[in-house]
Amino acid sequence: MNVLVSDFKIGVEMETETLAERLGTTAHLSPLLRKANRLGLDEIGLRRLAIQRGRDYYDSGKPFSSLKISEKQFSNVELALTLLNPALKCDPQTLRLGAAMLSALGNDPEEVAWLAKLERSEPIVRYIAEAGQKFQPRNHFWKELLVRLPVSAPPKSSVVPHPTRFVAMTGITRRGSEIAVEWIWPGNPPAWITRR
Repeated sequence: MNVLVSDFKIGVEMETETLAERLGTTAHLSPLLRKANRLGLDEIGLRRLAIQRGRDYYDSGKPFSSLKISEKQFSNVELALTLLNPALKCDPQTLRLGAAMLSALGNDPEEVAWLAKLERSEPIVRYIAEAGQKFQPRNHFWKELLVRLPVSAPPKSSVVPHPTRFVAMTGITRRGSEIAVEWIWPGNPPAWITRR
């Protein structure tokens, strides 16, 4: 019985560990997290807002009330960088939602890079941008973003989702059996980005 209690305690501690702690860095007082809190958004609210803004790929199907927060109040860039914030609890789904929101149409690479620096999330954003460049070579957003981010070592692979977790893959298409890869992002991507 003592072993089970001990194992449970260890599991609880791991669940509450922040992304910063898992990466071996320190969390900071985040302006974006403070803004999200003022709008009434906790971690669950941030994930729900991303799903509401078109990232229903990650929707569990459980009903929840609509959040009344416009893009003017909290932009898609702000939402993405908040979801990728190292001060949040380390959660793979939160990181995948952040990656999806990062690529929302209309996001400005310069603004993303500036906020990533402010929020101390440049290594995470770079990791996602490198995956985006690999899977969406026609999307100039990734190339422009990578130019604006400092070169850094990738985060520990045991902490962040594998790059393939940012895409949807299928083995069957209308053309038959083949691997089709599509970046998971809000809304429907324009055809020029998905065509190879």
